[in-house]
Amino acid sequence: MHGVKKLYLPLLVAVLVVGCGDKKDDAATGEKAPAQAAAKVNGTELTVDQVNYALQRIPNLDQEQIKAASLQMVRNLVDQEVIAQKALADKLDRDPAVTQALDAARRQILAEAYMSRKLGTPAEPSDAEVADYFDQHPELFARRKIYHLQEISIKAPKDKHDAIRAQLGASGTLEDFATWLKAENLPVKSAQGVKTAEQLPLQMLTQLAKMPDGQAMVVNAPDGLMVIVLADSQMQPVTLEQVKPAIARLLQTQARQKVAKAEMDTLKAAAKIEYMGEFADAGKEAAAAAPAEPAAAPDADAISKGVSGLK
Repeated sequence: MHGVKKLYLPLLVAVLVVGCGDKKDDAATGEKAPAQAAAKVNGTELTVDQVNYALQRIPNLDQEQIKAASLQMVRNLVDQEVIAQKALADKLDRDPAVTQALDAARRQILAEAYMSRKLGTPAEPSDAEVADYFDQHPELFARRKIYHLQEISIKAPKDKHDAIRAQLGASGTLEDFATWLKAENLPVKSAQGVKTAEQLPLQMLTQLAKMPDGQAMVVNAPDGLMVIVLADSQMQPVTLEQVKPAIARLLQTQARQKVAKAEMDTLKAAAKIEYMGEFADAGKEAAAAAPAEPAAAPDADAISKGVSGLK
């Protein structure tokens, strides 16, 4: 029953979203859908449907746990309703912060519900599509490697970036480069670790896969630059059969993202959207922004499981 108790606080936090919302909908439509009551709080019914909905949010709930979980869930809902009723009595639903939170939750739920219904379940990719993705990304599969990396984060303004890149190329060793950074009073943080191919961004991985051991590359960071040194790498390939499920899920995700973007573009084209005041430039930036690329690498855990037998 551990998993059931963990849900208590998240459910309690959602108190103002659940609570008495059903009453207003019923009043607006003039109809009340028949539902079996699970409990009543000051005359307000909490239904079996509400209990079942909450139970669906518990992952990996065993059949033998359902009865006990249902009882705990009813108690949770009663606690929610008690607090929600008191919050309404204290007119917290009129508090600006609460109103904004409720509006944000409603907007998010409606948007997710629309997209979920519109997109449906993506079709399973064909074997040919899966094999094609496998062949196009040898750095992830056929020539997959384990990378031992050293990362040097450099906090620096943009006008120093070119000089840092140039000095890295001119330095004979990392020690020479570190000495130069210190002389320039540039804050530095170092870290090292081991990462598999699927744990790296695809753009970075593509470069790393071509680099010999001991070579370094430079990438932009939010507050400066990051130097990534490939200390060592070992080949650990995977076969198509090992990663076929992971690639299939990835291709489904990419297809879903593509349809979602097309639907968003259609909806926005039909809507009258105005950015005003200090946010006027947001419209220009949105129009100029390039479309985001879908996730490029399959699920890292799935690939790791696929190669577990090779270790």
